[in-house]
Amino acid sequence: MTNQSALHVLVVGHVQGVFYRATTRSIAHDMGLRGWVRNLPNGQVELLALGEEKDLRAFLHYCQEGPPNAKVEELRTRWLAPEDCENIPRGFEIR
Repeated sequence: MTNQSALHVLVVGHVQGVFYRATTRSIAHDMGLRGWVRNLPNGQVELLALGEEKDLRAFLHYCQEGPPNAKVEELRTRWLAPEDCENIPRGFEIR
């Protein structure tokens, strides 16, 4: 039995133009997570990840740090039931 969960995150800070999306995709792929990441017009990064809860919690640690040139000020997280998420890709994509 698996413990699948979904995690929606808004990343606030200096997180665009520093390879945040690309490294997030790479980390998520390595962890076997499904979902997506995208830039928002307000300078934030938004992501939705689906996977084992323990993996998502580890993934959150990466999101707090980000790549070397990022300055994450805040993570706004929301846990969701997997069935509440629509159109989750099979892998992890940049949108």
